[in-house]
Amino acid sequence: MSENLTYTATDQDEGARLDKVLATAWPNQSRSRIKALIEDGQLCVNGTPAAKMSAKVKAGDVFDLSVPEPEMAEPTPEDIKLDVLFEDEDLLVINKPAGMVVHPAAGNESGTLVNALLAHCGDSLSGIGGVKRPGIVHRLDKDTSGAMVVAKNDAAHRALSNLFAEDKENIERAYLAVVWGVPRPRSGDIEGNIGRSPSNRKKMAVVKKGGKYALTHYKTLQTRDDSLASLVECRLATGRTHQIRVHMNHIGHALVCDPVYSRNRPAGKLNLEAQQILNAFNKQALHARTLGFLHPRTGAYISTEAPIPSDLLALMKALELYL
Repeated sequence: MSENLTYTATDQDEGARLDKVLATAWPNQSRSRIKALIEDGQLCVNGTPAAKMSAKVKAGDVFDLSVPEPEMAEPTPEDIKLDVLFEDEDLLVINKPAGMVVHPAAGNESGTLVNALLAHCGDSLSGIGGVKRPGIVHRLDKDTSGAMVVAKNDAAHRALSNLFAEDKENIERAYLAVVWGVPRPRSGDIEGNIGRSPSNRKKMAVVKKGGKYALTHYKTLQTRDDSLASLVECRLATGRTHQIRVHMNHIGHALVCDPVYSRNRPAGKLNLEAQQILNAFNKQALHARTLGFLHPRTGAYISTEAPIPSDLLALMKALELYL
């Protein structure tokens, strides 16, 4: 995300060189960086693009500088083992482990799914879906495990992207979620636009204005006898950032151990072993178990199921929740 900087020249700035004034106004930006941004057309003076570093400043001049996010290096192939659920010449479905980032970003330039895919698929992924996200059709949060489909050529990428965006009737996305409490009713739909939380821009929330429409179908599969926690199946009708986590929290049943949306757990007794397992589980209890869709070339229905990770199974057992 780009950063926008604004500065209004003072009487003391009158007659000074533009580059000198701005380097003083914005000490986190070097003079050479400011020069490069000016040459790239990122600086406006009183609403008009600036052209010269040597221009003289007048008191009252308003400077607006757009600082783009630094460009990352092109991802490189890395020999990372993938758990492949299905693969042919057009696509593959993988079981992404929790903890793996989907594509490179600031702070996660390597060890991502994209790095692994580049090594697994070779040159066929080049440029599909963009340099930074080759082949990626949809994504899972870093700490959400489960099934993801990846396109291996342009035709498959276009078709799958359209399928995920528009054709909800021919795609199945079912997740297992362990939540606090027991949803009432035990099954139903959760609707509500999802956007940035007005109180915390780092979180998503169901918002009254703006955001994007989101719909989640849920069904409670099992509950503890003391109603402390439940195992819930969630099916996505839309695909918004943190959708299941936000929607379940919205109805008062946040995912167990969710570091962002689950602050406190309901009162309930757990034995020491169960408590230790719960304390060690430091991510949201969410797994993309089922992924089904129409093959973009053959039209055949592809149905895949990602095995539940051992640590999530242990958590379910500790909370006395079983499939």
